[in-house]
Amino acid sequence: MSSLQQRKILLGVTGGIAAYKAAEFLRLMQKAGAEVRVVMTPSAREFVQPLTFQALSGHRVYTDIFDGAADSAMDHIELARWCDLLVVAPASADFIGKLRAGYADNLLLTLCLASKQPVAVAPAMNQQMYANPATADNIAGLQRNGVFVWGPDAGEQACGDVGPGRMLEPEHLLRQVVELFAPGSLSGRRLLLTAGPTREPIDPVRYISNRSSGKMGYAIAEAAQRAGAEVCLVSGPVALPPPAGVQLVAVESASEMYDAVMTRAAAQDIFIACAAVSDYRVRDAAEHKIKKNAESLTLELVRNRDILAAASALADRPFCVGFAAETRDVEEYARDKLERKQLDMIAANRVGNGSGFEADVNQLDVLWADGGARIEQASKAEVARRLIDLVAERYTRALSTTEDSNER
Repeated sequence: MSSLQQRKILLGVTGGIAAYKAAEFLRLMQKAGAEVRVVMTPSAREFVQPLTFQALSGHRVYTDIFDGAADSAMDHIELARWCDLLVVAPASADFIGKLRAGYADNLLLTLCLASKQPVAVAPAMNQQMYANPATADNIAGLQRNGVFVWGPDAGEQACGDVGPGRMLEPEHLLRQVVELFAPGSLSGRRLLLTAGPTREPIDPVRYISNRSSGKMGYAIAEAAQRAGAEVCLVSGPVALPPPAGVQLVAVESASEMYDAVMTRAAAQDIFIACAAVSDYRVRDAAEHKIKKNAESLTLELVRNRDILAAASALADRPFCVGFAAETRDVEEYARDKLERKQLDMIAANRVGNGSGFEADVNQLDVLWADGGARIEQASKAEVARRLIDLVAERYTRALSTTEDSNER
């Protein structure tokens, strides 16, 4: 557990019977080398006394923004700057809902909002509360906002119910913290990614586009950045903030995206083409708005250049990963695209049934020449994390094969 040496962890404790497990979690993190400080919500103090955490951590426990202590006036800023990770364990349903909504009515919520460092929550609640659609929506919202959600576990609960909602055991939470700080699977690698739709102008007012929201591509960018990659995101028009630490290149048309990719692709280690690029554009876009004077309107469309095929055909090509969004015969079409464009991998998904375009969940069949893997339906953040793990694994294997061939 040496990866936690000199790490600074801020442990948040909310109200719930699982609060007693937070003391063991604190002890395990300290044993692994971390410096831990504790913040408690008012309701947490009904379950465990602050003195317990003070004795274990060797530091005073923070409980209130205005507690009268001489050094507490800016705790919500200084503590947020101090930590490398803020983990809330246990995280009650009430706390999760308030955090998702951006509330700041206690010190711990304020710290979560003020922190630029990773934030993780370990849900702990009654199984029926966890199954409530409002809770599911709140958890999904946190994940979309980049908050790590660790757990919950399933089993017998203090109230006598059995089901999901138990906080992960302290040993499992420690493993999550260690993995978060472990060297990323793409450390030192340069990754180029396209995301979102493109817009092909018809006139200055109208355009041809598609239903892509960019959520999947932006989730992949964030997952790759967290895996240690230097990420350049070439994005079509979306209503999403760029992930922290990612270089954003904003484009609109397929032609602009082609130019942005081709001027950068040769210098990259990995290229992931997740954007939903318009296959066609209007041959001659109107200079002025087309007026509604005729009963019908005919537009002549011409094909756009294939960005992924062009990048794959480069002499000094990156490791190329394509996407295939299909409505039928998903694997058949994806295999054809994989072979035709000579890609290293392709991620295929069926559009519809609540996943894919405009949705917050997705599922992928990831294929390569001699195999593949299924990523079951999950939040796009989780699907992106699993996809990046697969990309890193296949890229490393391809790199090793190339190096072995060169040595011969």
